[in-house]
Amino acid sequence: MFDKQVYIGRRARLREKMSGGLVLILGNGEAPANYTDNTYKFRQDSSFLYFFGLNHPGFAGVLDVDSGEEFVFGNDVDMDDIIWMGPQPSVKELAASVGVAKTAPFAQLGGMLKQAVAAGRRVHFLPPYRFRNMLLIEDLLGIRHSVVKEHASLELIKAVVGLRSVKEACEIEEITKACNIGYEMHTAAMRHAKPGVKEQYIAGLIEGIAASYGSMVSFPVILSQNGQTLHNHDHSQVLQEGRMMLTDAGAEGNMCYCSDFTRTVPVGGRFNSRQKEVYNVVLAANNKAIEIAKPGVTYQHVHLEVCKVLAQGLKDLGLMKGNVDEAVAAGAHALFMPHGLGHMMGLDVHDMEDLGQIYVGYDDETRPINQFGTSSLRMGRRLQEGFVITDEPGCYFIPALIDQWRAQGLYKEFLNYDRIDTYKDFGGIRLEDDILIVPGGSRFLGDKRTPITVEEVEAMMNE
Repeated sequence: MFDKQVYIGRRARLREKMSGGLVLILGNGEAPANYTDNTYKFRQDSSFLYFFGLNHPGFAGVLDVDSGEEFVFGNDVDMDDIIWMGPQPSVKELAASVGVAKTAPFAQLGGMLKQAVAAGRRVHFLPPYRFRNMLLIEDLLGIRHSVVKEHASLELIKAVVGLRSVKEACEIEEITKACNIGYEMHTAAMRHAKPGVKEQYIAGLIEGIAASYGSMVSFPVILSQNGQTLHNHDHSQVLQEGRMMLTDAGAEGNMCYCSDFTRTVPVGGRFNSRQKEVYNVVLAANNKAIEIAKPGVTYQHVHLEVCKVLAQGLKDLGLMKGNVDEAVAAGAHALFMPHGLGHMMGLDVHDMEDLGQIYVGYDDETRPINQFGTSSLRMGRRLQEGFVITDEPGCYFIPALIDQWRAQGLYKEFLNYDRIDTYKDFGGIRLEDDILIVPGGSRFLGDKRTPITVEEVEAMMNE
């Protein structure tokens, strides 16, 4: 938990952005895995953590924008809880630790909200993503759970996005810690990527590294020698010489801030010449983003410039042809990179995605481009100092997509299908770093950049 002044300041800035009424920030409850007493690992709602900092289930916070009053609603433990959990701080003590003086049992929350509604006051809430909270809002405000997201406050969404997008120094410190854990996870994966090793073993190993620091993985580990499948959670394969292993994984620290890296390495420790050629194209694309990302530039522009680097590199290898700028404008490059360059990162690995990606990654100035591949760019708006974003270009040879485009005759003026067909057994490469936008540019997060050049990767794998 940060110093209570951090949370006091955040709530004050939120009230300043709101026009009036009550702001309801719901925390999460426990979620049974297969029966009531066997729960999934608890994960607090990120916006509740941001404004109230209490990493405990069964809490809610309310801000009265007009009076300035703040409330925490929750229940003190009873003797049965103490027997199983040990002594716990009271709700009043917990609330005081984040600068809130007024508390009440959770059952009194409904009465406060209904009284506000009866007085004609607006109750602002964020779109819930867990069914428990959808049903809870139905009980509290009488809004059917099936339509509750439609009644979420756009004013509150934009206010929260405005605050959470620019990371404070204390947040950057926590993200850096998560990045340092991510470094250990990925270097361990590199050292174990040997022929005959099961993917599941390495996936479990790096999950254990995250857990050993008291944290957990920031999302389910993606680890596969079938890297052409973008989000491959199947870990059933045995690594084979001549293949590459793509690992997309990150850590979530004790303060719930996240990291998210991807590295692609040769099974056995040496890239062959064909792998090395494509790998260096992707690395050049990754480095291009670092070079041009800075305050005042849209990330949509960065994405498109990175795609030109990818297209030029593939043209040099004989896989693409024609004018590179025209190829990217048409979307021909998306055969190889059918996703966006990156996304916001912070308390969530896809930061604030629960609030609506269109509000997080875009604004009235920058709108999504409705084109295959580029339409998947999650972060497009103008960069500001303090943004933390991912830089993750890739190059994938997806046989089904290649066959479909060839059969449809798509982009024949830009794609050399005969040569592309010889790469159907290649797999995929993605190289991802977490970067912080700083005055005049950007920098990597973490005390050390995870090995990324061909020479660095091979050296790490052959220590």
